[in-house]
Amino acid sequence: MSNKPEIKIFSGRASRYLTEKIAQKLGVDVGKVNFFDFSDGEMQLHFDESVRGAYVYLVQSTFSPISNLFELLLMIDAAHRASAYKIAAVVPYFGYGRQDRKDKPRVAIGAKLIANMLTAAGISRIMTMDLHADQIQGFFDVPVDHLYASSIFVPYLKELHLENLMVASPDMGGTKRANAYANHLGTGITVCHKVRSKPNEISDMRIIGDVKDKNIIIVDDIIDTAGTIAKAADLMMENGALSVRAAITHPVLSGRAYEKIQNSALKELIVTDSIPLKYTNDRITVLSVAGLFAQTISKIQNNQSISSSFIL
Repeated sequence: MSNKPEIKIFSGRASRYLTEKIAQKLGVDVGKVNFFDFSDGEMQLHFDESVRGAYVYLVQSTFSPISNLFELLLMIDAAHRASAYKIAAVVPYFGYGRQDRKDKPRVAIGAKLIANMLTAAGISRIMTMDLHADQIQGFFDVPVDHLYASSIFVPYLKELHLENLMVASPDMGGTKRANAYANHLGTGITVCHKVRSKPNEISDMRIIGDVKDKNIIIVDDIIDTAGTIAKAADLMMENGALSVRAAITHPVLSGRAYEKIQNSALKELIVTDSIPLKYTNDRITVLSVAGLFAQTISKIQNNQSISSSFIL
């Protein structure tokens, strides 16, 4: 008789679509959770099956609204109080990751606060993907499995068989990521230097490098209002690029993002399903991360190394 704890996977309401794919690849059913919302917005939940002694995986991306995060916290607390053996928070998109440091006086470090809340709620480990800043891993006092979407983006980009390929970073902070992609694809890199007048608003942008007669791939972790990507694509085409695509992990796509993408010179936007899209169009390609997370969960359960499975 095996003493290995049983795997149980549960989902928050915002990530049910992804949890079902992960569970299917693992050959298990998604656990039953009952959610109830009071008329004032307060939420309540309970597991409709026993989790005692089980290794519980709770899947929920913490994109807006904030209730998605609080729903995850409540699930963690419920599993902890129901005597789960271990609790892993599977957070494909880690919200508030852009607040990773004190870049001006009297601001909160939101990413650290979220890490504290998840840990205090009772997680044993966290599994996430393409954090906005690598140092966020150090905000946790539990194991962090930091996965990279490059392991699904790079094979897809290679299958396009684009000649004269060049990888681009939309800002100076993304040069490490761009360089990693360039190494795997065997290309050079270019960088967009942008100046922001305020959050989500660019006052000036310039390209560092020659993009003439190149097929450009812009890589980044988050696309929010799409202002940077749209402006970069237009600027690169004006400077002689043959085409511009973007491979960006988390499609936040707020405000007029879809409109900006449609009106830009961007040929294709390649994203993952870490966040559900509000709309779809012929310029957006969605690659699923379900297999990546299922593979990682399987390796954790079998005490296998996961480092060889992922690239960046």
